[in-house]
Amino acid sequence: MTKKQLKFIIQEGEGYNVEFKKNYSSNIAKEICAMANATGGKILIGITDGGKIKPVELNNKLKSEIIDLARKFDPSLVVEVSEYEGIIIIDVPEGKKKPYMAGGKFYLRHGANSQQLNKDEIRDFYIQEGLVRYDEKPSKEFDIKKNFNSKAFKNFLKRANLKTDLSQTEILRNLGLFFRDKHLKNAGVLLFCKEITRFIGNATITCAAFQGTDKVKIIDRQEFESDLFTNYDKAYDYLALKLNTEYIMAGKERVNKLELPGKALREAILNAIAHRDYFATANIQIYIFSDRVEIVNPGGIGKLKIKDLYKKSYPRNYLLFGLMQRMNIVEKIGSGLMRMNRMMQEYLLPHPTIEADDYWFTITFQRPDLQKMSIEQRIEEYQTKWGEKWGEKWGEKWGEKERKILILIKDNPRITIDELSNNLKLGTTTVENYLKKLKEKKAIKRIGYKGGHWETMENYQK
Repeated sequence: MTKKQLKFIIQEGEGYNVEFKKNYSSNIAKEICAMANATGGKILIGITDGGKIKPVELNNKLKSEIIDLARKFDPSLVVEVSEYEGIIIIDVPEGKKKPYMAGGKFYLRHGANSQQLNKDEIRDFYIQEGLVRYDEKPSKEFDIKKNFNSKAFKNFLKRANLKTDLSQTEILRNLGLFFRDKHLKNAGVLLFCKEITRFIGNATITCAAFQGTDKVKIIDRQEFESDLFTNYDKAYDYLALKLNTEYIMAGKERVNKLELPGKALREAILNAIAHRDYFATANIQIYIFSDRVEIVNPGGIGKLKIKDLYKKSYPRNYLLFGLMQRMNIVEKIGSGLMRMNRMMQEYLLPHPTIEADDYWFTITFQRPDLQKMSIEQRIEEYQTKWGEKWGEKWGEKWGEKERKILILIKDNPRITIDELSNNLKLGTTTVENYLKKLKEKKAIKRIGYKGGHWETMENYQK
């Protein structure tokens, strides 16, 4: 471990293959077990969840205790324990005899968390490990010197807010993207390829616009076959181009609003990319009809029920999902469908419908009749009702500025004080005073600080 490597790991934060612990406890066994059952990783003791260093001492007794925890797994596991500048580093290898048990229980890495597997999940794990998860399989045909997309890699580092002097190879290794230090895993190929069809032919996105409500007559069709993020971006741009837009005045500025909430469409495309079955031979398909938009991806939900998807995230591709989390394009909790529902509700449109079987997952957005009610009218009516509902709940009417702040926060929970200031044409000190009052009234709550987000009283109750 070098100073540059440590800085990079702290900067990238917790994730699929990195865990921070402020202090040591024997409960760390489940984290070791979960990583061994996944792709391995590092556990750093002496660092808070927020990335602050709180030095701890590694003595021989503690080192032996940690090593002994892993040895007692079933089957036994060997980990490396070292110390660097007051931080204990546990290097967990990807297990060669999966699955491992700690204390008689199975654990698996789920995003930045370690979760105990239930009976069905254990059975599925045994089946899947016979194949290895698709995103964790090595791509022996991919040549990093010839096929690596440096532009996509730089975009990843920018979106993940990672600044480091480490080499490209060291960064990819720290992200868990090398298979035995030799081949790039499929997750890395999906993110950093120049042309995906050369390596994963089914990882494209096909978009098509039809005349009317069926597939009889196709108006236009495009297929996107670059890296994952570029395909996502181009698929959304295609949707935005084919859907109706309306000019709406926002203060003194005129902005375009899609007939369907753009963030909900983006969320649905990302869900399709993150959760699809890459073993399937089909690709993601986006259909635009006169009355609806359908986003279809291969890979059903098995024995899950659709209602389960509203409670928790069930990623099929853990490594890929973790990297998309680092890029801040998917959330760490299973709230995507709930957010889509809320966004459609804000447009006074029905919630998207979901159909799923063993092989396919389809989410459908009903398009509005803009002759009956414009987008602006829908948004204004929703905001009026929303403001009235808040007033009734709290026995008071919010002021215009307070209501505007609440709406802006609700629309973008990660909005900054500077962004609020620019939108409201108010000084940052004034905005901070409004925020302070709203927090005192328990109308909003700040979750985290730098890189955190806001919660409104809809999910933060008095």
